[in-house]
Amino acid sequence: MQVVFDIPIKCLMADLADIRWRPDLGVQRGFWFAVACASLAVGAIGVVVPVLPTTPFVILAAFAFGKSSPRLEAWLENSRTFGPIIADWNASGAIAPRFKTIAIVMMAGFFGFSVVMDFAPIVLVVQAVAMTAAAAFILSRPNGPA
Repeated sequence: MQVVFDIPIKCLMADLADIRWRPDLGVQRGFWFAVACASLAVGAIGVVVPVLPTTPFVILAAFAFGKSSPRLEAWLENSRTFGPIIADWNASGAIAPRFKTIAIVMMAGFFGFSVVMDFAPIVLVVQAVAMTAAAAFILSRPNGPA
């Protein structure tokens, strides 16, 4: 099984030490580092949970790491899992057709599961609205490489 989240722990710890012990870096770098870590965590969860979109959170993480940790930004951009998403987005704001299909199928499957499990009507309505909006956004993006 491929490791999805192979973040270099030594690099992460070095950057945390930099932020903590160098007051000249300011609060701003620490803020962006926290945003990047939180966004990357949500994006990683989004890989397996169909309700959470992965791409926007990974792109936000790359942006925030760019403001706080160039080493982790480079790691993320070179990652086998997340690197192609960032490269496609940076090049043209694109999402590859394969990822579009996976996202739409997973959302439809999760919604179908909710219907079969007899979720409350209000939950189904909220899911339908959220997933329709997410699907519309995904499908409106240009196609990246297949």
